[in-house]
Amino acid sequence: MESHNQLTSYLQHSFECCLLVSFCFCVLLLFISLRRSALLLSFPLSICFLDLLTHSACVRSIMNADNRKGELADLKTQLRQLAGSRAAGVEDVKRELYKKVISYMTIGIDVSGLFSEMVMCSATSDLVLKKMCYLYVGSYAKVHPDLALLTINFLQKDCRDDDPMIRGLALRSLCSLRVKNLVEYLVGPLRTGLKDNNGYVRTVAAMGVLKLYHIAPSACTDNDFPATLKGLLIHDPDAQVVANCLSALQEIYTLEAASSEAALKERELLFGRPVIYALLNRIKEFTEWAQCLVLDVVSKYVPADPNESFDIMNVLEDRLQHANSAVVLATIKVFLQLTISMADVHQQVYERIKAPLLTLISSGSSEQSYAVLSHLHLLVMRAPMLFSSDYKHFYCRYSDPSYVKKLKIEMLTAVANESNMYEIVTELSEYAANVDVAITREAIRAVGRIALQLYDVNAIVDRLLQFLEMEKDYVTAETLVLVKDLLRKYPQWSHDCIAVVGNVSSNTVQEPKAKSALIWMLGEYSHDMLDAPYVLEGFVEGWAEEDSAEVRLELLSAVSKLFFKRPPESQKILGAALAAGIADAHQDVHDRALFYYRLLQQGVEVAECVINPPKQAVSVFADTQSSEIKDRIFDEFNSLSVVYREPSFMFLDKEHRGAYDYSEDPAAVSLVSAPADLVLPSQSLEANDNDLLLSASEKEESRGTASNGSYVPDFLTYESSSAPRSPSPPLQVVANRNSSIGSAPVARATTAGRTSQAVSALGIDDLLGLNLTFSPGGPSLSLKLNSKPALDPATFQRKWGQLPIALTMDHSFFGQPLAALSGPQPLLRHMQENLIHCMASGGQVPQFKFFFFAQKVESPPGTGFFLVECLLNTSTASANVKIKADDTSVASKFGDIFRSALTSFSLA
Repeated sequence: MESHNQLTSYLQHSFECCLLVSFCFCVLLLFISLRRSALLLSFPLSICFLDLLTHSACVRSIMNADNRKGELADLKTQLRQLAGSRAAGVEDVKRELYKKVISYMTIGIDVSGLFSEMVMCSATSDLVLKKMCYLYVGSYAKVHPDLALLTINFLQKDCRDDDPMIRGLALRSLCSLRVKNLVEYLVGPLRTGLKDNNGYVRTVAAMGVLKLYHIAPSACTDNDFPATLKGLLIHDPDAQVVANCLSALQEIYTLEAASSEAALKERELLFGRPVIYALLNRIKEFTEWAQCLVLDVVSKYVPADPNESFDIMNVLEDRLQHANSAVVLATIKVFLQLTISMADVHQQVYERIKAPLLTLISSGSSEQSYAVLSHLHLLVMRAPMLFSSDYKHFYCRYSDPSYVKKLKIEMLTAVANESNMYEIVTELSEYAANVDVAITREAIRAVGRIALQLYDVNAIVDRLLQFLEMEKDYVTAETLVLVKDLLRKYPQWSHDCIAVVGNVSSNTVQEPKAKSALIWMLGEYSHDMLDAPYVLEGFVEGWAEEDSAEVRLELLSAVSKLFFKRPPESQKILGAALAAGIADAHQDVHDRALFYYRLLQQGVEVAECVINPPKQAVSVFADTQSSEIKDRIFDEFNSLSVVYREPSFMFLDKEHRGAYDYSEDPAAVSLVSAPADLVLPSQSLEANDNDLLLSASEKEESRGTASNGSYVPDFLTYESSSAPRSPSPPLQVVANRNSSIGSAPVARATTAGRTSQAVSALGIDDLLGLNLTFSPGGPSLSLKLNSKPALDPATFQRKWGQLPIALTMDHSFFGQPLAALSGPQPLLRHMQENLIHCMASGGQVPQFKFFFFAQKVESPPGTGFFLVECLLNTSTASANVKIKADDTSVASKFGDIFRSALTSFSLA
């Protein structure tokens, strides 16, 4: 056989070599003939080599495919010849053939054609051959269920084998077929396996019950397999059997409880005191995985009295010394849950679990250290004083990866107090010189956070100011941002800070946040910085080259503050800044510049009261995470929630996961029907999902809307968003503080007549000189709508796909109702009051999506409908509306009605 394969390989390579030599000879002849015919210059020589390589690859692929087919045919022949043979050495030959088949299967070659031969050769007592055969059968049974029927006889026969290892392997393979038509063949072997004398077979059978439940739940419950597992759970002598029964019952009852109250009660009874005590008394017999499973069940048990809690903790005391971090964390979760209602004992538990956690940090891999540190960080945030004396355990080691260093820096920040503050800040200052830029930034931020949370900050301020002398761009950038926050909380340090900040060259600051911080300080403390007008003048001159809108907005405020404090030096600077701001393409910058200009027209004192009022020191900075979220994460201790720092629903529930794609076709998205009290019976829509979020592209558009300035309240819209803004001439600013600024060209509104209700309701004068004219009653609505339109979801879907978009409009809201909108129901009720009904809605804060419809009164059945898609963003207070209509001639009138309804909602 080996000589035959060698001969085949030799002939294949010889054939390829002959082909290559022949082709090269032809190319050479062609090259010579082209050269003689003076066509060489126009003929690319690379084509010859490309054709040569392509031809060689094609030949090789054809030969390989043919060779593979031949090998599979040879394997089939050899397996068929060996089936039933009992000659000496047959088992060794079978083993080599099986290895070759498994290797082909592993690399993705389809060897399902050998299924019959593999089954025929399965009659053997060789355990290795049995394992390979079971692996093959399990891999192809689900893909080829018709072939799986061939394996039933020999698997059932092996389930009665004298060798318990073969019985267990056969039962596991039989349950792994996962073919619904073969369920009847699983019940008998499973029942026998659960009563087997060997623990391994019972272990496999316990998990087989769970596999059976996933294939056919009714077959599992009808044959009372859960009841059998409950008996084994308490009385089986094998600890692994008990663990598998516990795992299977947990999953079965969890799935059953979702649809059956009886199963929920059964689950509560199952994990009552007798079972909990039985598991705890055998805790040392279980494997590490099984111990974690048992401890998770115990953590959900509610003791009858405190004495019972102490008994459980005494039993589990030695589990805190376990070498496996998973067991330690699971035990800690039990201790924390048992004492959550006992404050004094709970604090003692913190003291008790501190040592095991600190030990685990320094042992094991970096990944394990990170997981333990994440849990320890959660505990530190709840009780920082208990860990303040152990701060040296959180010092970074040189060999720590960056993610561990970052977490340790956060821990140092959390445990800092008056007693250890100087040591921690000194350590963090060393990290500021780290070669890893990310760690350097994190260390500087940590120093700043410590300064903001403590009162005695003398040494910390000195450290921060020393960072500015390191002459590294990223160090300077982070330090400037922190100095700004420091001055907002401790204004008394302004003299020392400004003296150092004044030496920073504005040319070395490139990051937008750092620029904004520097500009803020130049405007806020311009009376202490002699060169502040000249530095700000440089920023104004470079207005066109500044890409960040955040910097330009801050520059407008800083120049205005400078004008209030040093008018003669800043008159021209303010005029140039306002002119550049009004001509800016970014809507927010344009609005602020024009707003400041109009304020100055009312008087410098009035403008100063608005732009630069007396400020109080900031006492507490906003926390990025609510206490409710932190408590939810604590309840999910010893899970991924602690590592992700998010409750499990944030990354498991579909409505809280990231961006979802959907098409404009309502059929292509999962819709949530409106509440029953808001929808007519004919409008009900069966939904399969709880959300209808914006697609990735639409989210990008909404982000772009917020960033490029197209969102402006209606009464502040000066120009058409599609028309380019022409630069305004420089503004002449008068230095006299009692005078107002002279006239300057101002863009006019194009939305006059659209928002009269809003402006009159809010009591806003024509502050910006827009000369808006309004009709007191809103738009003239000559179109009448049907109060009870009849439109079913299928018709809505069909019409939406067929009708073109008749009208697209952007609407901007103002007022509190939209900002407080946490769900779609308030808007749905309001729109229904305006005879506009909801077909479906979905999404979550800040983005919602609605499909509305309405019908023109006295329209024939099935006609006169208006279909609306409304994308609403509460963070930008804007809505994008697309309207489709059976009669496009009245679409604009319906648009006025729809816009009026949205406007009245914002004023509700």
